[in-house]
Amino acid sequence: MLDRTQGRSIPEILSDLLRQFPTLLRKESQLARVEMSEKMGQLGMGLALLVGGAVLLIPALVILLEAAVAGLERSGFEPPYAALIAGGAAFIIGIILLLVGVSRLKVKSLMPEKTVSQLQQDASVVTRQTRSEYGNQRAA
Repeated sequence: MLDRTQGRSIPEILSDLLRQFPTLLRKESQLARVEMSEKMGQLGMGLALLVGGAVLLIPALVILLEAAVAGLERSGFEPPYAALIAGGAAFIIGIILLLVGVSRLKVKSLMPEKTVSQLQQDASVVTRQTRSEYGNQRAA
């Protein structure tokens, strides 16, 4: 490829760039669409699993909390205090899980990383070729 580009003028390089730019944009937008649809699929599946797990875990948690209250009552705690201890522990654990879950649902995880990386590589290649061609022309 280097042999083909040596001796080309700046207008020829810019002409090639302008001719190839729409194709590059089209390919990059296709890559972005494919990557975003993959990310949305992952997000949809994650949300479906989250909802399914929550539907099953809520009744299980209620039963476990009732068992914890009964166990605390048998250990000698008064019924209101046993319920308060079990509910408070569940509340604290729930808040911690909620905060961890929210921190993992950041927009950054949905960013099309492959597309961004490819665009950065494309820009780098164009910059290098333009500098190389300009340097070759100045040397000639």
